[in-house]
Amino acid sequence: MAFEDYKTKDSVVIVYTGDGKGKTSAGLGLLVRALGNRDSVAFIQFVKYWGVSEHIFLRDIKLLFKDQLFVHKGGRGFYKAGDLSEKHISESQHKNAAKNTLRIACETVSSGKYNLVICDEINNAVHDGLLTKTDLQSLISVRAPQTSLCLTGRNFPKSLLKYVDIATNMQKIKHHFDDKYLAKKGIDY
Repeated sequence: MAFEDYKTKDSVVIVYTGDGKGKTSAGLGLLVRALGNRDSVAFIQFVKYWGVSEHIFLRDIKLLFKDQLFVHKGGRGFYKAGDLSEKHISESQHKNAAKNTLRIACETVSSGKYNLVICDEINNAVHDGLLTKTDLQSLISVRAPQTSLCLTGRNFPKSLLKYVDIATNMQKIKHHFDDKYLAKKGIDY
């Protein structure tokens, strides 16, 4: 196959969504690829704040990549998730954390300093009402021309797909959690 008729883009918007496992993992894969290319990356995490394995990894590689990698952990835990929801965090605390994390995401994506900004679990924050679709659309629209943006989490709004270059729906076929097995550290989180 010849590619003479193909064009290139300075940056792209990527979405990993769906009910299957692998959305954060795919975002972290982009982070690894971008850092390997000597790009600057910002990894901004909505929702998760407890000790997940990627936090340890990101803390450790930050020592190696220094200013090339920015990490912000802004979530306050699961929200409107039944028994999995954080009991000691109020709705206003969740919303304030999401708004503050969105502010940081907007600053990083519009700064021109980063080649890639990953907003992990932002789609969940929108779906759960902590942020609005307008917030998400604004984030996409303020990005610097050379900055790619990756948005992960369940329930990406279909109405915003027209602003996206690559969208992948992670579809669950089977997951051991459905058989009442707890998530496995290092695999599921």
